[in-house]
Amino acid sequence: MMKRYLTLIALCLIPAMAMASACQSKVDPREENQENNTTKEPKKDPYVADLSTLEGQWRDSVHTALSYAYQDEVLKIGQYKMPIWWKIFGKKPADGRSLYISLHGGGGAPAATNNSQWNNQKRLYEPAEGVYLCPRAITDTWDLHFRPESDTFYEQIIQMAVVFLDVNPNKVYIMGYSAGGDGVWRLAPRMADHWAAASMMAGHPGDVSLLPLRNLPFMIWCGAEDSAYKRNEECAARIKELDELQAKDPEGYIHSGHIVPGKPHWMDGEDRAAVPWMAKYTRNPYPNKVVWVQGDVNKEYFYWLGIPLSEAKKGSKLIADIDGNTINIGDCDYSKVRIYLNEKMVDLSQPVKVVHEGNTLFEGTLTPSDALRKKTLYTRNDFSYSFPCMVEVTL
Repeated sequence: MMKRYLTLIALCLIPAMAMASACQSKVDPREENQENNTTKEPKKDPYVADLSTLEGQWRDSVHTALSYAYQDEVLKIGQYKMPIWWKIFGKKPADGRSLYISLHGGGGAPAATNNSQWNNQKRLYEPAEGVYLCPRAITDTWDLHFRPESDTFYEQIIQMAVVFLDVNPNKVYIMGYSAGGDGVWRLAPRMADHWAAASMMAGHPGDVSLLPLRNLPFMIWCGAEDSAYKRNEECAARIKELDELQAKDPEGYIHSGHIVPGKPHWMDGEDRAAVPWMAKYTRNPYPNKVVWVQGDVNKEYFYWLGIPLSEAKKGSKLIADIDGNTINIGDCDYSKVRIYLNEKMVDLSQPVKVVHEGNTLFEGTLTPSDALRKKTLYTRNDFSYSFPCMVEVTL
């Protein structure tokens, strides 16, 4: 019943820059597909190989693998392809550019409608600094932005942007309007370890768990009159839920909620305030506490934790925190937990202890491994998640 219900939602999620209501059959003329089919000159590629370091070697492998995507502005994985469009704003900071991945509306609609919505999304927001990138969803289905196959595309977008566009991987943001907002509701929690902040505009949360947002600043925007399928009520309820989560855990669940008075599905651009709000935050790859709840796509890794993927299912939970050199494992639905560590997280010259329910599961001094550092880098494809040490414990 949930899938059918959300299918109906997606059919009405067509934001327009001048529409008074989302559910109109006429598309705003400014949203018509304006694709330029002329042949493009090859882009300048400033990349210079540096194979003297592990990071340089990894960058070289990404450059080889994704050069086509940078030149052709399309990613291809298996039977799917994801066209991408981007524009660069402002001067590049010393620590690298920001990246805003912005998801379009549409969903459960003909390709032409979704193409139109993709083009509309390109004009909705302008960061003061950074790469503003709009991917065209890989399908035209109701769940077009958060299908299981989509996650790898977003990961490759980040990798390409890091290597070709000088993006700082700790300044990557996810946002989306309407069906794009539906996508953010799902992608923000299940890929929270990738994002610096996220903003959801005019989407429906479905049954998503917000617990994994503990370390991800999250913004919610919805028109107070956006009553179709009770989007306004659902968004208001999720704002209240985040209020309660933060009250219980004041160091986590940073959020900002806006139910915009008098606005229907289209909020007349008031939600543009999300861009500078997100820009205030950078990703912390090593939060001292992680709350991990599996979503619709099971993950083997999340921040500095790993689990047996074969045991993962939607709703599976793992909570862990670091206090000095002690790792405390709280609620856990797995038989084993892998804890990945580096010198930024603990003092590797001193013994590390892992505790669960008062029982010491491991205690000892760890020996850093270059092989593990390389393996985790090429597994996670994110240099922040290149770890020299790992402890696996059985619960």
